[in-house]
Amino acid sequence: MGDGITFVVPLHMKKKFNFVPLFGVIILGFGLLSFNQKEIVNFSQKVENKAFQSGEVLNYRIHYGVVNAGIVTMKVSEPVKVNDRDAYNLKIEGETLKSFDWAYKVRDKFETWIDVESHVPYRYSKTVRENDYFYQEIAIYNHEQKYLKNKKGKITITPTTMDVASAIYYLRNIDYNNSKVGAKFPMDVYIDNEVYNLSVKYVGKETIATPLGKIRCIKIKPELVVDRVFKNKDAMTVWVSDDDNHIPVRIQTEIYVGSLKVDLVKHENLKNPLSALIKK
Repeated sequence: MGDGITFVVPLHMKKKFNFVPLFGVIILGFGLLSFNQKEIVNFSQKVENKAFQSGEVLNYRIHYGVVNAGIVTMKVSEPVKVNDRDAYNLKIEGETLKSFDWAYKVRDKFETWIDVESHVPYRYSKTVRENDYFYQEIAIYNHEQKYLKNKKGKITITPTTMDVASAIYYLRNIDYNNSKVGAKFPMDVYIDNEVYNLSVKYVGKETIATPLGKIRCIKIKPELVVDRVFKNKDAMTVWVSDDDNHIPVRIQTEIYVGSLKVDLVKHENLKNPLSALIKK
């Protein structure tokens, strides 16, 4: 590579290492605090959306060890019509940098469509392009009959089941002020044809130095499934802006093939000022 760093990707990583799903799993935990799993999600409820708005764009840089490996972009669309109701199209797109493509090329996209008022998801789409591998999935929610349908069939869901993308934005509106250090909270999330009950532990608050400057953050540790990616269930830490935006600022985790750090590097059209940023 141009900076003189010799970077070797393990063979099993070349077979399948998906930055965007990993990124999604990393950041879905940021909002689980104070979430009541017994709460019924329905179209008649109205979420007071203090956290995001149409036109918001969040840009992240992925570091694999000391190497800048990729970027992730999160976008909120203008309202579109789905089933005669207004809906946001939420997109999470990830790709490796061109300087990293020689090792493993990724061009992935996650999309979800949520009701503007209730934030209930209507449908979910995933497109994965990794080297010569291509996979596309579309999942349709039927909340009344409590199932989600994809090309493999129907999957039973709970009233609070969401996909990674819709969970991220729904949970940005949770109030963290009453959370106690050490508390754990659950949520059901649809990932790769399964519904997982995930939890997160609230660690406290911390001010961290970021590419944007020092930011006051909420600090949490999601409980992970130990598998071919994660070393142990406590291998990840997430920092979220301690203001009304509740945007993921940094995600850091140890994996079997090294370590990942994801940093917020740019934002556009936030609903609120980034008041957690400490001015010089």
